[in-house]
Formats: sequence, C-alpha cells, structure tokens
Amino acid sequence: MYIIIIGAGDIGTPLIEIATGTGYEVVVIEKDAARADQVASEFDCMVINADATVKETLEDAGADRADAIISTTDQDATNVMICLLAKELEIPAIVSVVHNPEHMSLFSQIGVNTMQNPQRLIAESLFRSVDRPSIVDYMRVGDVAEVFEITVAADAPISGLTLIEADEEGLLDEDTLVVAIERDGAESPITPRGQTRIEEGDLLTVYSGTGATPEVTDIFGHYEDQETNNSNGFNL
Repeated sequence: MYIIIIGAGDIGTPLIEIATGTGYEVVVIEKDAARADQVASEFDCMVINADATVKETLEDAGADRADAIISTTDQDATNVMICLLAKELEIPAIVSVVHNPEHMSLFSQIGVNTMQNPQRLIAESLFRSVDRPSIVDYMRVGDVAEVFEITVAADAPISGLTLIEADEEGLLDEDTLVVAIERDGAESPITPRGQTRIEEGDLLTVYSGTGATPEVTDIFGHYEDQETNNSNGFNL
C-alpha cells in the first residue's frame, strides 16, 4: 500500500512509525524543515519538506498512485484544504484528524473518514485509568456503548458459571456480551459459547451497550464505587 502522510507531529510521527513498520510505502509531507529532517533520518520513507495545501506538492508526493492520504496537522482548516485537493486528485481513501467537533459535518460533506479530537480521546483514556483501574483497555462505540477488557476476580459473581448460567441468574443482560476470553495455558483466545465456563483470572473482552458502568464491572468482581473513587481525590 502507498500512503501519503501529512504532518510529522505528535500524531503523524507514531503513524509514520506504524506504517513503515508494516512495510507500506510511505511518503511524508512536512512543512517544518527540522521535523522533516528528523523523520528522514529515523524512518525508511520519502520525506518532502513543503506545503501540502499546494496541489503540486501532493502531485510530487505521488498522488496519482497513492492508495490513501492521512492528514494529521493541528489545524482543521489546513486538513480540509488538503482533503479537498486529495478528492480532486482522486486519491481513493482520505482520512483526517478533526480537532473541533463543530467541523465534523464539513469533513463528512466532502466524504472524508475522520478521527475526532485525538487529544480528548487521550484525556478520556487517562481519566478512565484512574477512575476505573480494573479496566485494562477500552474503546467507545457510539455515544454510550463500550468494548473493554477486564480480569475476573476471585469473588466475582460470574466466576465459575457458564455463560448460560450467568444469563439465567440475571448477571448478563441483552446489552452485555462476552466476546473473547484470554486464559493462562490457552494457546489462543477462546471464543465463548453458551457452555463456556468463566474462571478466576480470565481476561475477558466485553461489549456493554450501557458502557463500563459499576453495575457492569461488579459482575466481574470489581467493586469500584463512588466512595472508592472519592478516596482517590475525585469528586464524581
């Protein structure tokens, strides 16, 4: 795959590392000369020190054969301009960071796949790590639903039960689904079925339509209530 990445800042640089490490052919456009030199010295990719809002720059980057372009600058106006040029040059996949949620509709109108306000996503993740420390990792799905990883504690209500038994006891409702189990000694993740028994120490990947609320995480033996959170200095 041939990818053009715009910007080598806090978002662009890790993206360059991932894309080049995957073996993709990568071209980076960076307006700042020092950053451009740094990327050229660290990664196996072509780097162009130029303004990506100029059509000729994208053409020099090989827009005619690019499979995708990803714009990561810290200015929405700049990202919009780059995306419009990319549409004109008929680059198949166009992706951009969007910093101001009010601008999302604009990007949508021009048919751009977006990553909304990455700084807020990072902030939410950091807050979640102290607010709900039992959750190993999580991803928001829509406005409320979440997919998260959580370890089954020894005294968890679900420990020792099959998924059918947990459902019969009202522990799992239609909005909560165990989608994968990682277990010590298992060579690969377990795809759970109705007769699959949940064991202490299992690392579960869980989908919850209501989010990783205390009512949900209590099922797995993590009783992080308001009193616990307030003892950490948070007024929730």
